[in-house]
Amino acid sequence: MDSAAPVVFAGQRRPAGRGAVPRGRAPTETKEGPPSMQTSTENEPTPKAGRREWLGLLVLVLPALLLSVDLTVLYLALPHLAEDLQPSSTQQLWILDIYGFMLAGLLVTMGTLGDRIGRRKLLMIGGAAFGVASVLAAYSTSPEMLIATRALLGIAGATLAPSTVSLITNMFKDPKQRGTAIAVWTGCFVGGGVFGPILGGFMMSSFWWGSVFLLAVPVMALLLVAGPLLLPEYRNPGAGRLDPLSVGLSLVTIIPLIYGVKELARGWTPEAAAALVVGVVFGVLFVGRQRRLEDPLLDLGLFRIRIARGVMVLSLLVGTITGGSLLLVNLQLQMVEGLSPWSTGLWLVPGALGTLVAIGVSTGLARTIRPAYLMAGGLLVSAAGYVVLSQVPGDDSLVMVVIGAVLINAGLGPTLALGYDMLLGAAPPEKTGSASALSETSGEFGVAAGIALMGSIGTLVYRDQIAVPDGLPAEAASAARESITNAVAVAQRLSDPVAGELIASARGAFTSGLNAVGTLAAVTFVVLATLAWRWFRHLPPTSAAESGGAEQAGQPQEAEPEPVRA
Repeated sequence: MDSAAPVVFAGQRRPAGRGAVPRGRAPTETKEGPPSMQTSTENEPTPKAGRREWLGLLVLVLPALLLSVDLTVLYLALPHLAEDLQPSSTQQLWILDIYGFMLAGLLVTMGTLGDRIGRRKLLMIGGAAFGVASVLAAYSTSPEMLIATRALLGIAGATLAPSTVSLITNMFKDPKQRGTAIAVWTGCFVGGGVFGPILGGFMMSSFWWGSVFLLAVPVMALLLVAGPLLLPEYRNPGAGRLDPLSVGLSLVTIIPLIYGVKELARGWTPEAAAALVVGVVFGVLFVGRQRRLEDPLLDLGLFRIRIARGVMVLSLLVGTITGGSLLLVNLQLQMVEGLSPWSTGLWLVPGALGTLVAIGVSTGLARTIRPAYLMAGGLLVSAAGYVVLSQVPGDDSLVMVVIGAVLINAGLGPTLALGYDMLLGAAPPEKTGSASALSETSGEFGVAAGIALMGSIGTLVYRDQIAVPDGLPAEAASAARESITNAVAVAQRLSDPVAGELIASARGAFTSGLNAVGTLAAVTFVVLATLAWRWFRHLPPTSAAESGGAEQAGQPQEAEPEPVRA
């Protein structure tokens, strides 16, 4: 970026050179990208992206889609690989979870590394590693090998998301075009998580379980071929060296915290408590080291930027609520309505489509309506969806659950699309990689925390409401009280009418838990809508940003953040 030019971001205009360029070292974009990506001066119009940039966007959204698919694609493949590899129950959990642990644990590190060595370079390295690890995972011969290769996939995956998002900011300088590009990226990332189980079910119906991993190979091959031709390179030449100790501290902060909150979803244990304590202790050490370093891994100055801070907090809280509540929706469809995983996935498709439509519509409306109003309105729509879930009956609940899921997912669209755009616009250009990684880490942690928190609330209500039939053996009765999945398993070993009585009671109790979570989530989303309106109401519509920013729209400019060091 030209340090003398004003930089116009989504909804605000702030002079470059204040709070963006440290110690006189201006970050520069290498000249490997197309001419339309060269920076403009104050008297020049913002450059428009051309066909090359839009083709480059297609290359960038494929890894994002695949990254999200890999989080959920194993849900349907697990029974088949369990039959083949014979993993223990603990190994099965690690096969599912290790990918997300490594992904979340290294997002901040990889986002910062991309800012320093080059975002396209890191993307190419990560894409090649992801392809190789996918082949190794597909042909794993033991549970230990599959766990190790899933860990490698998580490490490689951590390079993809922050690199793709930050490259979008380099390729699309025009606020309107950037908003559209981010909306496309967000839609693919969100859609991949829903379509993962459906895609896995299709692959499992025709091929062996390893085929779900081989989906990555052609995608990464395309990335490696087309990336150097269509994507620009960007790095911050003024960045210092990467601090290995900070990398280690970030890992032993994030991974134990996520592991601890995931374990809480299965009940309070000494291991979960120890993991949380370890994460907090090393988190304090990590923050202390970042304050002392001249070139920190995570620049804490990002938290002093009001917009960036607000988006990250909103991402954390939204992830917390939706992560746990949508898991309960999934279980409601399978355990209470009796649908297969394949059918459950299909019934969740309308919700995913609602998100995609809302993302596209909100991006267009943001040109004439303030983003804060759209985000607050969307969160209120999600709150209405949770109100529907709070009223779901104990039987014949399919229609209401699907309606509630559609409203919830559609309401998230504006926050997902506009939040990313505002975050990337508020962060200094040389920090967009680390800023996007931090936001994604907040979301990952929120989902893990939500599964623990909302799952625990639902479980408490379930245990309070279930009525175990008299005469059931003590061990079977105890298992049935633990969860609805256990109750269904116990009922399968009983004869009627006791089995029917237990199933009916368990389903009613679980639905009561879903109702309680729906009520809590509805109230929380109303609060989040209020916060989104208060935090971002000073931002004008994106069309005002294109024509000169907040002050030209007649709105007060946001207070300038303290200088952010590279």
